Amino acid sequence: MVGGDLDPKVERLSSAVSRLRRELAAYPSEFPDRGIAEDELAALAAMASHGAPELPRLRRSLLLIACSVGSVSALTGALADVREAVDVFGGPAPA
Repeated sequence: MVGGDLDPKVERLSSAVSRLRRELAAYPSEFPDRGIAEDELAALAAMASHGAPELPRLRRSLLLIACSVGSVSALTGALADVREAVDVFGGPAPA
C-alpha cells in the first residue's frame, strides 16, 4: 500500500483480473480447461487483495490462464490486460 491507498500495480492487476473473470463468466460456451482458468483467476484475485503478490506465482497463474483460455478469441483483450498487469510487477518473463 502506498499512503494508505492501494498500490497502483495491485489495483491494475485486480482490475484486469476482474474484467477477465466477468468476460469468462459471460462466455456462453464451455471448453475443457475453463475450470483451471477460473481457479487461477480466483488465485490472482486473492493475491491482489493481500497486497504485493510474488512474481513467480503471478507468472505461473498467468501461464495457466493463458493456456486455458488462449484459444478463445473473445477473451483475448481481457487476457492481454492481465498479462500487462503481471508484467508491471517485474517485466516480461525471461525467454
